Parts: sequence; structure tokens; C-alpha cells
Amino acid sequence: LFSQYKEESIHGRYITLDSIEPLLQKLNTNNQLRIIGKSVLKKPIYSYKIGKGKTKIFLWSQMHGNESTTTKALFDFLNVLHSGSELAQQLLNAFTFYSIPMLNPDGVNLVNGSLNFNSNAYTYARYTARKYPDVPFPSGWKANINGVDLNLQFPSGWENAKKIKYSQGYTSPSPMNYVGSAPLTEPEAQALYNFTLSHNFRIMLTYHTQGKEIYWQFQNY
Repeated sequence: LFSQYKEESIHGRYITLDSIEPLLQKLNTNNQLRIIGKSVLKKPIYSYKIGKGKTKIFLWSQMHGNESTTTKALFDFLNVLHSGSELAQQLLNAFTFYSIPMLNPDGVNLVNGSLNFNSNAYTYARYTARKYPDVPFPSGWKANINGVDLNLQFPSGWENAKKIKYSQGYTSPSPMNYVGSAPLTEPEAQALYNFTLSHNFRIMLTYHTQGKEIYWQFQNY
């Protein structure tokens, strides 16, 4: 399946929001594309829906700026769903898939070098990164452009995450692992949170670059 449905138009180590927008427009054959929020720098955060099954599945990628493999993998899967194959028809009849490709477009643009080097946002990120010399800049940047790790921004377990990350030295904006001053301070996290609450998802899958691992349980749920 990988070789057959791999999305060839996005390649290389880093990709951009500009590179995936034409793909989203191409897949938008029946008004399935929505803008569900904006990033700190006012970049659109897109959602895409496909399928007619009762079971709702939610997938999203690149909440960490330097994990571009995740967005590529998501588009490969969307190509499978658009393939017209027997497998695709089975999936689309059984499930409705919702996806957010690239939740963190500002972090992505910082990592891939398309953020203006003279901008206030770049200057702030570079200043923030200097406090963490062991993290390569900008390639090691996972956070949003405010230096907040979006994966640690949600109310469930936030206080425990704060305790852990503060004990590791991440007590202020950083390239990774800073939980923020409170849950849901960042617009990207708010967009994901509100979108989730507005749907009754049966399964939620977040794509990360973490080796060949599937984390399937959260606390006692």
C-alpha cells in the first residue's frame, strides 16, 4: 500500500503549509474542507472529512513542528481512501474519517526555514532556543511559535505533566516540553480541543515521529 499510494508531491525532510494546501484543495471534491482555527501567526488550521460510516475516527498530524513524516503519512492514508479500491470502499462505508493535517503551521515554518529571519517571531524563537543549547535550532523545535508544546496543552492530566516537565527544567517557553502557563492558552490547542468536543469520536489517532511505537492507552481510560 505504501508504494502504491505514497503522496509523491511532498518530499524531503521538511514540508510547508503552502505545499499541502493544493493537495487539500484537490481532495476537496465535495466541500469536505474546513478552517477550524488559526495559529498564533494567523495561519489556517484545516480539517478534512471523508466517509459515510457511523463510527467517527479522528486523525491529526504535526502538532510538533519538526515531525513532518507524520503529515506525509496522513496524506498517504488519504490517498488510500480516495483510491476507489475495495479496501477504500469498505473503510468509507464503515467509518467517517476526520483529519487535521499540520496542526502547528508556525512551528513547521520555523523548522523548515520559511519563517522570515527578520520577523519578531523568529527573533523570539531564536532567543528562546539559546536557553537550551542541547536542542538544535531550528531543527529540534517541536513547540508552537510561542514555545509551548501543544501536546502538553490539554486539561486532562495537565497538572501532572507540569510537575514532570518542570522537574526536567522546562519551566518557561522552550523548543519542546513546556506545558504553558495554563491549559489551552494556545490557539492551536484551542482549535483541536473545540473540534474534538464538537464531535463524538470513537477513535482518535495522533501521528508522531517516535519510532515504531503505538501508544494506545491514556491513564486508566
